[in-house]
Amino acid sequence: MVGITEPLITVITPTHNRRETVLRAMESVLSQSMPRLEHIVVDDGSTDGTEAALARIRDPRLIYVGAKWRGANAARNAGIERARAPVVTFLDSDDVYLPHRLERTLTWFDDNPVLQVLISSFVSLKSNRATNCVNRDVFLSPTMLERALVAQTIFIAGSAITARREALLGIGGYDSDITRMQDRELLLRLARRFGAQLSEDMDWTKYNSENSISGRRDGYVEAYANLMGKHPHIARSYPHIPPYMISRQIIADILRGRIPEALAGYMANRSSTALGYSLPELMHGYVRGRRWRRDLKKLGARPA
Repeated sequence: MVGITEPLITVITPTHNRRETVLRAMESVLSQSMPRLEHIVVDDGSTDGTEAALARIRDPRLIYVGAKWRGANAARNAGIERARAPVVTFLDSDDVYLPHRLERTLTWFDDNPVLQVLISSFVSLKSNRATNCVNRDVFLSPTMLERALVAQTIFIAGSAITARREALLGIGGYDSDITRMQDRELLLRLARRFGAQLSEDMDWTKYNSENSISGRRDGYVEAYANLMGKHPHIARSYPHIPPYMISRQIIADILRGRIPEALAGYMANRSSTALGYSLPELMHGYVRGRRWRRDLKKLGARPA
């Protein structure tokens, strides 16, 4: 058993009724090559025996926080508040770290004391198909980080994000009003103050669960409208990007024969005060946004 000591890094995992996968996630943390860690599992009202299963794990580095939070973002913020380490990273309850994840993550922060944000690469598993989601090793300034996030030219996911705890607290943590694209929204607020180091090291595995909100194709336009409502400067600074993102989704639905979903997306756009683009505006935005986004690919990864 590992003795209790001050952790160098805190891992935060929100969970709700995912007993088996959270046990798998927890095992990948506690078996890390770097032992000076704490793993805070914040249980958002699970009723599947998650608490009892975790209680059987006799490791002082595992910290269980049980309550009924207001969704995963509130649970993540509860973990940030309780974190004892100066560096905080995340692991969704259906994802898994590779054994070197935390050791290599801390090396980035130890080698660069002014670094505030790190975004790693990962393997995405869906329907027995593996996709390497690799970002290029590069540091993005605040301006370039925002552009990459807006254009979606780097791979991001919750379990890829590591930041200094004070930086997360300084921006108020995750926004509890966001239920989709919450990682992009968090990084957009971090980009107002900090740049980010991208790492090409694929140090974790993303499992795309059937009940994952981010994996659903429906509701994208509504979620994007919510994101734009939180960050209205994006439409002012990058006027062709929001209509490009909306039109790209609508075109994808049409090509897949999802005509009702395409129509619903268009109407959701029209009724949104943050969007409201006409068909000609969407077409014009698609052409300009695609060209601008292509020019930004050199910043990091291929577009997601």
